[in-house]
Amino acid sequence: MARDLALLAPEIAVVLTAVGALLFEMLRLPKVALPFTIVGLLVATGLTVPLLGTETTAFSGTFRIDALGEWAKLVLLPATILSVVLAYPEVKNTEREGTVYVLFSLTALGALVLAGAGDVMFLVLGVLLSSIGSFALVAYPADDRATEGAMKFFVFGSVTLAVMVFGLTYWFGATGSTLLSDLGRLGAVPLAAAFGLVAVLVGLGYKASLVPFHFWAPDAYEGAPVSVAAFLSIVPKVGAVFAIAQLSRDLPAETGWPLAVAALAVLSMTYGNLAALVQENVVRLLAYSSIAQSGYFLLGVVALGESGLAVRSLVVFAAAYAAMNLGAFAIVLLAGRTLRDFAGLGRSRPAAGAAMVVFLISLVGIPPLGGFVGKLLLFGAAIDAGFIWLAVVGILNSVVSLAVYLRIVVPMYGQAKEKPDSPVPVAAVWVTALTFTLGIGLAAQVLLGQVT
Repeated sequence: MARDLALLAPEIAVVLTAVGALLFEMLRLPKVALPFTIVGLLVATGLTVPLLGTETTAFSGTFRIDALGEWAKLVLLPATILSVVLAYPEVKNTEREGTVYVLFSLTALGALVLAGAGDVMFLVLGVLLSSIGSFALVAYPADDRATEGAMKFFVFGSVTLAVMVFGLTYWFGATGSTLLSDLGRLGAVPLAAAFGLVAVLVGLGYKASLVPFHFWAPDAYEGAPVSVAAFLSIVPKVGAVFAIAQLSRDLPAETGWPLAVAALAVLSMTYGNLAALVQENVVRLLAYSSIAQSGYFLLGVVALGESGLAVRSLVVFAAAYAAMNLGAFAIVLLAGRTLRDFAGLGRSRPAAGAAMVVFLISLVGIPPLGGFVGKLLLFGAAIDAGFIWLAVVGILNSVVSLAVYLRIVVPMYGQAKEKPDSPVPVAAVWVTALTFTLGIGLAAQVLLGQVT
């Protein structure tokens, strides 16, 4: 028991952080809850570092301590910290300010549970934890737009979770076990394997906002505070993608999972980019962009077990994606939600404008930025696994995405107009994100050597 608890020290630290922040909120001390949350998440990040390189399980194989799970913590916990900092200007002095910080921590915990899941019950728990907090965060502004987005999110999430739980019963009935490591037995029962696979892809596809399970995302992102939209576009999404990866490691190829995941990748990349092309609201544009980016992640998933680049590509792209997406949303919080609000930003605030350009071209995958390195590894992994056609589709979609992001860049360098000052927390987030976006690209070789 002591060994297992030690292996779960980062997750325990996140739980204690959420509980402590909740206590401060109950005592009406939200200004204390904010630094407490940041310090607690930093401690959880620090507790993860000694576990790197460990390949084992905890609690009878139900939770995995491996490269995917540990690197997920090193990506998602810092992303949560930056989201909390970004949220401060939006929620300060509101009635339930401290509650927001609690919900960020609990939702992040759900994503970490998904990324390390070794049992189907942890998949269910992870989706529940990350969903309940997300619903409340989207509804926080208490206006019509937020309420509509949260209700769509809630209804869609409830249905997809029910479908997933129902489908998982087929896997349990066929294997007699809830452990993911026993999924190899499904090769002898293809019908039960197929039912379970479809159901799991529905449940986790909703969390990752994969097409066709994405319908909640644009409305939820638009209704939520910008900081919450940034958080939802990264933390629950990456947790769900890593959960699909954990599943895929044990599913027998006879179930057809590689082709099913490849099909979802094509649908998500293509639909996300094409839908983003017609958006006037930058938050909705980035929502559809995040749907497309989910499709790119799946190139690494289909290569698991077939390419040595698979895990590295997922980890590096997750780190790059977290940095560039957080940075882009931070600039949105500074400039405004519509394309008109970005008019002249590059001239009136040159540093912020240049940072936004870096984030957007990194999302496209232009060298030498972090997005380029991540996508290059994803394409390489897919090609190694024999999915050359999928890599070609990904490259073509990257070209299309350039047109999407130019819709933001072009008006930024039109006629300058007066812009409001950037709050210190917002500036801190986009500067940090810019540093990581550039750093991941320039130090890719060093980073790859650390990911096993």
